[in-house]
Amino acid sequence: MASAPTSAENLPQHGTALTGKYLTFSLAGESYGVPVLKVREIITMLHITTVPQMPPYVKGVINLRGKVIPVIDLRTKLGLPAASLTVSNCIVVVQITPTGMETKNIGLIVDAVEEVANLAQDDIEPAPDFGGTINVEYLLGMATLKGHVKSLLDIDRVIAIDGLIPSLENNA
Repeated sequence: MASAPTSAENLPQHGTALTGKYLTFSLAGESYGVPVLKVREIITMLHITTVPQMPPYVKGVINLRGKVIPVIDLRTKLGLPAASLTVSNCIVVVQITPTGMETKNIGLIVDAVEEVANLAQDDIEPAPDFGGTINVEYLLGMATLKGHVKSLLDIDRVIAIDGLIPSLENNA
């Protein structure tokens, strides 16, 4: 069985293609980032309508100005411990472009939004190599900012893991 590509393969020339602005947010006490160009908006928690037969990380859908947007719990999707929703939780609406498919908006439940950070080449490194059994292909890299490490997510790959997009199209 072929091993999954390492994040170093996703990080051309030690971060040069990944420099720029990232929206950073917290999940389970850790910091994560997604490229600002993927972010459409940040909204407070809305009523989420559940959709039957979805994986546990798919919380349902929201109506955002007349558009139905699927919402996933990013904590659950990434295998982090579950937590009750609080007033600091919000939904980050991101635009994803799965391979061979049209662009879609997806809502991500996060614990709290931190900041928009401008990352330079020296701030970004490949994710550590954990060995062939741990899949890190959803990581763009790791950023060090103000002395803290932030995991930079390839949100298209995070959403595509487990075939989420086809199931959302069939049910949403």
